[in-house]
Amino acid sequence: MSDPKPDAPIPPTPLDHTPVAPSTAATLVAEAFGTFLLVLGVISTALFAANFGASDNGTSLGVGFVGVSLAVGLTVVAGAYAFGPISGGHFNPAVTVGLAAAGRFPWSGVLGYIVAQVVGGLVATSLIFLVGLYGPDGWLSAAQEGGFASNGYDAGSPGGFGIGGAIVVEVLFTAIFVIVILGVTHSRRGNPAFAGLVIGLTLTLIHLATIPVDNTSVNPARSIATAVYGGALPLGQLWVFIVFPIVGALIAGFSYRALFDGVKKP
Repeated sequence: MSDPKPDAPIPPTPLDHTPVAPSTAATLVAEAFGTFLLVLGVISTALFAANFGASDNGTSLGVGFVGVSLAVGLTVVAGAYAFGPISGGHFNPAVTVGLAAAGRFPWSGVLGYIVAQVVGGLVATSLIFLVGLYGPDGWLSAAQEGGFASNGYDAGSPGGFGIGGAIVVEVLFTAIFVIVILGVTHSRRGNPAFAGLVIGLTLTLIHLATIPVDNTSVNPARSIATAVYGGALPLGQLWVFIVFPIVGALIAGFSYRALFDGVKKP
């Protein structure tokens, strides 16, 4: 008599791998955290490390403009991969507006994202201010008298550039930044796996080119966050770094949609 056949194995119950869209609250928190990371990284580097150890004989242990530029790029890369899957990884009101203009983001969600980004940036500079309270004698007052790494023109410009230079820089380089984002994240032609890296390197390049002009904004949330602690001059000039990055983003968004996202006629 042959042994009975063993029972056929019972297949495992399939798991439902359908992705669940994050809640509105989760996306807003992710935007706040991402903007917090960006502002904390770049402003901490600018205030604590850029000119560290500078002496009268010209020597310095600081990282300078190059270090600040790398800091902002690295924080964007980290934020993009950490929070991008949740919120899209804007971390910048100009980017949010530009994506909406290009049809990649609903206009109804713009205000909530901007509020979250501004809050995230303000929390970052508030914590930097807190660290400064425990710094060497005179460090915090000197940082505030120097504008707290704020954006500016004329007396607020690292290189003494006027308002015209700041306007051109903010419109032009914000537009370039948004166009790169739209291209690298395109659903058909983009490469999402490398999007965060490309976006971070682009922002690094923008800072390398424009820090001497106006300390590089291309991000109103970053500008607001530093101006609050920078005193009267940065606050008086803040409107330039809110209005013109938004203008550049709108130009980029509408232009990209018209030029590259049109329907091909048969």
